[in-house]
Amino acid sequence: MAKWVEIRKGADYQAISERFHITPFTARLIRNKEIIGEEEIRVYLHGGLSDLHPASLMKGISEAAALLREKIRKQEFIRIIGDYDIDGVCATYILLRGLREAGARVDTDIPDRKRDGYGLNLELVRRAFEAGVDTIITCDNGIAAPKEIAYAKEQGMTVIVTDHHELQEEVPAADVIVNPRQPECKYPFKKLCGAAVAWKLVQELWSSLSMPEDVLYGDLLMLAGFATVGDVMELAGENRILVKESLKLLRRTAHPGMSALIEANELKRDRLSAYHIGFVLGPCINASGRLATAKRALELLDTKEEALARSRAMELKRLNEERKNMTEQGLARAIEQIEQSRQKEDRVLVVYLPDCHESLAGIIAGKIREHYYRPVFVLTRGEEAVKGSGRSIETYSMFEEMSKCKDLFLKYGGHPMAAGLSLPEENVEEFRRRINEECSLTEEELTEVIRIDIALPFSHVSEKVVEELELLEPFGNGNGKPVFAARNVQVLEYRIMGKNQNALRMKLKDESGAVLEGICFNDQMRAVLALLEQKQTMHMLYYPELNEYRGVKRLQVQVRNCL
Repeated sequence: MAKWVEIRKGADYQAISERFHITPFTARLIRNKEIIGEEEIRVYLHGGLSDLHPASLMKGISEAAALLREKIRKQEFIRIIGDYDIDGVCATYILLRGLREAGARVDTDIPDRKRDGYGLNLELVRRAFEAGVDTIITCDNGIAAPKEIAYAKEQGMTVIVTDHHELQEEVPAADVIVNPRQPECKYPFKKLCGAAVAWKLVQELWSSLSMPEDVLYGDLLMLAGFATVGDVMELAGENRILVKESLKLLRRTAHPGMSALIEANELKRDRLSAYHIGFVLGPCINASGRLATAKRALELLDTKEEALARSRAMELKRLNEERKNMTEQGLARAIEQIEQSRQKEDRVLVVYLPDCHESLAGIIAGKIREHYYRPVFVLTRGEEAVKGSGRSIETYSMFEEMSKCKDLFLKYGGHPMAAGLSLPEENVEEFRRRINEECSLTEEELTEVIRIDIALPFSHVSEKVVEELELLEPFGNGNGKPVFAARNVQVLEYRIMGKNQNALRMKLKDESGAVLEGICFNDQMRAVLALLEQKQTMHMLYYPELNEYRGVKRLQVQVRNCL
């Protein structure tokens, strides 16, 4: 059971509200996010493109731009090698368009998830060499491929690595590396996604060529922010600015591919939020790389003809629906395996689903983590080895812990909250044993802590409150929605809804006497129904919102937790 803790921060909320023309209510919510000082508050509320750091501060970026200018001048054949997820696809497109408009002779290659696995491999390098490629530029990968890059150099190719993942012990001997996580890199913000790093490189290249910046700050910026949400990067600092600007662009975009994807999912442009990127549009891009080839998603982004874009968008939507059904089946098998074995006692869950589609491992791991609040690895049987994805909790650095048993892996990489790996099948049980033996998580650290921003009775919920909360958007990793608490809530009426019977719509009354519509999903739905069998009232954590149906807007609360 989660532990509830009310946040109590001291500050002069009235002074903050007067300085920034916000209410003390909003000032308190901002302070609760550990945003302190006038400049930090200003950037949080009003930060824009002028607050981004110069690309030239990034280690290797000026050298990479100079190298690319020379390759473009000589018309050498450049190949961009990306990755099959949303970040890799967007980064590939950003570099493709950025180099193409600069006059480069350029094409792309993206690994097949099942055949090639993650990132640069020897086959991709061999393919490039046989095609006469002079220069390989990686995006969203490459920092963990020293052997493959050494092979490319042996073949006489130039290699530029652009990446954002943690550096491992052996740094690739590429001609240039552009990655803000390099120890000597002076770029102040280290948490950019791969597409944002690619965007920075295009920015540096175009600036050196004195090219007009309308596309750079249009379609390419839109996709850098889109990937930031899709890759679940922390929405703080530059990432928050990129996403805010991206959403503005997305709401009015004429980009054929993105326009078609918005239309295929029947979304209202003026209401597009980070949620729609993370849970509707982004998964369609990812579904391509999961169940088919990520090249389909790249083709959508690179489509100029509207009818073709619509057709390709509908195909990605269909793939995503198929992916959702397969995910639910895999999740059910995973929970059954945990509940029927001693794995339930493990502090780190290692679930082996041999027949699960390997592309779904990360999604299933994330859902298991939410269900049990444990670090989770989901492993599947690949063609040559067992492959897996991990999703972590705040108190467990996944990449760091995996490094303690790296001798078991054929390949691994990632960051504190997520990781990928491959290993021989005979090492699966040893991995489960070792990763748990090395784990030092205490029971307290394995208890999810939900921080309550304000105890807010339903009688204080209004449209004005909902409007004020919009000042704190975009919400996501690192900038979660505020959490409000209501005491002694009665469920006056309820009905189960949804195609999969996974939504609960309720009429709620709290101790203030106010009545509001409420809704919850999945685990929270089950928790509410279980509590209803035991007690007449319960305490609830919630977030207020406006529900629009057939042109009519009504206040409702989305229930986040209950006890």
